[in-house]
Amino acid sequence: QVQLVESGGGLVQAGGSLRLSCAASGSIDSINAMGWYRQAPGKQRELVAAITSGGRTNYADSVKGRFTISRDNAKNTVYLQMNSLTPEDTAVYYCAAGRSYSSTQWAFVYWGQGTQVTVSS
Repeated sequence: QVQLVESGGGLVQAGGSLRLSCAASGSIDSINAMGWYRQAPGKQRELVAAITSGGRTNYADSVKGRFTISRDNAKNTVYLQMNSLTPEDTAVYYCAAGRSYSSTQWAFVYWGQGTQVTVSS
């Protein structure tokens, strides 16, 4: 019902920056939240950042102060600006969409294909 198209992944050196984009299409009225998860080899998938259509955000502690999530509701697009990248940020990053009912309740049911982010030292 909702399709997510990601872009912006790639290779960057430690200390550098990268911006990911995710555009949603389809049954947009069924979602009010979009976000980013990541999964590194040997690690569980973890939330990186999420945002509602009203601007409420949620960040993983490991990225606070370095990453910023933003939105353009008119374009049905969410962005993840990643600064001060370290090799520990290397992972496959997945765009997600769904609904949020409170600051602690995020239900993501649609997923993008994933984009590789590699940070070299």
